[in-house]
Amino acid sequence: MKKSVLAVCGCALAALAATFAVNPSAHAAEEAAGCTSTHEFFATDCPLTWHGITLYGAYDIGVGWVSHGLPENGYNYEGESLVNRNGNHSQLLIAPNNLSQTGLGIKVKEEFLDGWYVVALASTGINPQSGQFANMAATNSINAGLPRGSYSFAGDGARAGQTFNDEIYGGVSSAPVGTLTFGRQRALGTDAMLTYDPAGGAYSFSYIGYNGLMAGGGDTQDTRWDDAAKYRISYGPVHFGAMYKFADGSGGCYSAAAGWTAATCTPEASHNTALGFDLGGEYGNFSADVVYQQVNQAISVLNPLLGPQSPTQPYQSTVNSINTNQITGANLVGTANTEYGIVTDNTALMVAAKYAWDPFRFYGGYEHIRYDNPSDPLGVGATAQGGYILSGVEDNNLDSPKIVQVWWTGVRYAFDSKTDIALSYYHQEQNDFRVPPTCTPASFRASCAGTLNEVSLYVDHHFTKRFDVYAGVAYSDVSGGLAIAIPHGPGVPYYYDNNFAPTIGGRFTF
Repeated sequence: MKKSVLAVCGCALAALAATFAVNPSAHAAEEAAGCTSTHEFFATDCPLTWHGITLYGAYDIGVGWVSHGLPENGYNYEGESLVNRNGNHSQLLIAPNNLSQTGLGIKVKEEFLDGWYVVALASTGINPQSGQFANMAATNSINAGLPRGSYSFAGDGARAGQTFNDEIYGGVSSAPVGTLTFGRQRALGTDAMLTYDPAGGAYSFSYIGYNGLMAGGGDTQDTRWDDAAKYRISYGPVHFGAMYKFADGSGGCYSAAAGWTAATCTPEASHNTALGFDLGGEYGNFSADVVYQQVNQAISVLNPLLGPQSPTQPYQSTVNSINTNQITGANLVGTANTEYGIVTDNTALMVAAKYAWDPFRFYGGYEHIRYDNPSDPLGVGATAQGGYILSGVEDNNLDSPKIVQVWWTGVRYAFDSKTDIALSYYHQEQNDFRVPPTCTPASFRASCAGTLNEVSLYVDHHFTKRFDVYAGVAYSDVSGGLAIAIPHGPGVPYYYDNNFAPTIGGRFTF
């Protein structure tokens, strides 16, 4: 059934264009901006709008080669351009979603009073090869129990197989008062990343687009917030945003005692509240934003390398992998098709800016992220993105506060009216939060200081407003603690600490 999503939509585009090009009605002014014929749909970028409802989407796929990669699977939606801890040999791959996420969406803006509008949006991401809903959680569960050398790609992300894995929200909007919406929504950091990233969040050419650590204020699962209220308002050149995520899901079952059982653990309440603020403005060709985000009980899912949910090692814990307070007796939850998570309280501050100087556009930004062990721990059975259950939880992962800093810069050059060239550089570093002992090259762990770098260059040419082709390359490397694959015990390094990834492809948007 899932594989039919793209096939049906692809075959029906022309029919949709004709359907949305209806006769004028009470909404004639709004419909005039929409497509009026099938020819106009393919020749221009007119929207598929009818009675305030707009259908939109994209299909993006290409071919890539990686110097150190893994076999693909039907759930991954990001490709493999970034250096990967488990990438062990060169691969020629079908590369999905290189510039933008393949998917479908519907947005609504309908006036119900003079100057007041009902607004709504529902959108989802799809793997363009398999037709599966984007599901990074499943990339971990399908690898659980396998030897490291037999993995296909595994990662972490906010898109976890939900029907609407991007956004689904509704609300009201008025220019003088602002816009208030509620539902599953992109975090303020995600909005800012898409605005100030020189590569526009392109998975194949942007570290901050591929890895949601920066956008999510510390963890990629928080690039989108469920059950969140979001408010935005503009006044002249200044804009302001605020966002709050209400507690949701299950906090699982937790005990601080060693050798605890299902009968002695305490059920935890719902979890993962968050808040954020954004203040920005524009002056001529210059714009800038400052974004603050705080996420409580943020979850970072480890890939299957740690293996506590492996059928051969089915233990469960709610402390950490070094000094475990292990469950005795029967497991609280099954270990199949589950995840293993590190829990932290995160605080992040981002500053980003861009400047247009025709034909150039310059970008830059910085984010400071602090991680602390959670003040309110989660337990086994807690829920992560997509309703996935945690069969193991680390609430005491950090020896001391972990500090991550991310810098980025880049430039886009409009070669002509149809062709852009983008050059980007990204740098991440973390502190040494291992106490004790002191980190040395012979005793590196993931809690030691380390760095990550990525540089990318690509060309994007539009044959029409809707169809473009692109070609580019990304190179990334890691060092120190960021080059350690297992975060506990003796450091197990990445197979390779770098990756070279040229990619070509095409994209159709509507």
